[in-house]
Amino acid sequence: MDLLHGSGKIVERPRFGEGNPHNDYGLGFYCTQNIDLAREWACTEWNDGFVNKYRLEADGLRVLRLNGGEYNILNWLAILLENRTFDLSTPVSVRARRFILDNYLPDYKDYDIIVGYRADDSYFSFARAFLANGITLEQLGRAMKLGKLGEQVTIRSREAFDRLRFTGYEPVSSALFYPKRMLRDKQARSDYLSMLSENPEGENKYMSDLIDGKGI
Repeated sequence: MDLLHGSGKIVERPRFGEGNPHNDYGLGFYCTQNIDLAREWACTEWNDGFVNKYRLEADGLRVLRLNGGEYNILNWLAILLENRTFDLSTPVSVRARRFILDNYLPDYKDYDIIVGYRADDSYFSFARAFLANGITLEQLGRAMKLGKLGEQVTIRSREAFDRLRFTGYEPVSSALFYPKRMLRDKQARSDYLSMLSENPEGENKYMSDLIDGKGI
């Protein structure tokens, strides 16, 4: 498996146990297999960055694919709710968090690798809207594909870290790729607003419906 990590620095040897425990899937090393996304994630508005390149021999490792057929959008959201900090400012949002964690949190902590959506600012806002009863479950599922914000591959276990092999890097220009990152996010938000103006028949499961036992 070839992996890419956008960063403000060259990372030849990612270290197990370092990083931010409040990222999407908890403590881990976050990568992608999409070169354009890696370039965009490498830059800030004012600073250039680097795409670090790795090879991972994944045979025998446990891989949790949240976008696969065995899981649904609520499983992804449950992991996000356990790890990220959400502004739960409404009573329904507080009830929603407890309900999703109680009913949809997969047993993910023993996996070596997790593959799933990356909660960029726009995706994070879509999730908050669903928790607050602002959009339906069906709309949330469609929103997560808007703007092609991409999947991330998260290396979590010591064994997976030990198998990572650094293969090189490339410098990335902020002037070129930061505007592309902003444009991708802007397009996702624009498509989201367009989607809200549509009302396909049958799209009627809000968060409150799930809590009331209507299921998915």
